Amino acid sequence: MVHQLFVVFCGKSPQKAGVWVGKYVLMPDHLHVFVATEGPENLSRWVGSLKKFLASHWRRQGLNGPFWQAGVFDHILRNNESYSEKWMYVEQNPVRAGLAQKAYDWKLAGEIHPLEW
Repeated sequence: MVHQLFVVFCGKSPQKAGVWVGKYVLMPDHLHVFVATEGPENLSRWVGSLKKFLASHWRRQGLNGPFWQAGVFDHILRNNESYSEKWMYVEQNPVRAGLAQKAYDWKLAGEIHPLEW
């Protein structure tokens, strides 16, 4: 359910926030997401909106927070090569965590908008 909510939220992000979500991996306790944005302030607002959106879903399910760590870690990718390298590392997270045998077995990953570098 959270995966579906995430995909819907991200699908609307270009129009609502000027943020395009590329490849992503949802983990049990964190998220890796590659985005393109119209500006750094858009990214900050988008992350805050995503956190609020998903937290409201969990509260409706009767769960209590806090759901998120404070802040966010971001890194600017400068070229296609670093995108590929970073993605190869990120997509292996479920395997390293013992949650999947192969990266393609992890169903909480995908791509919303193809990003061009």
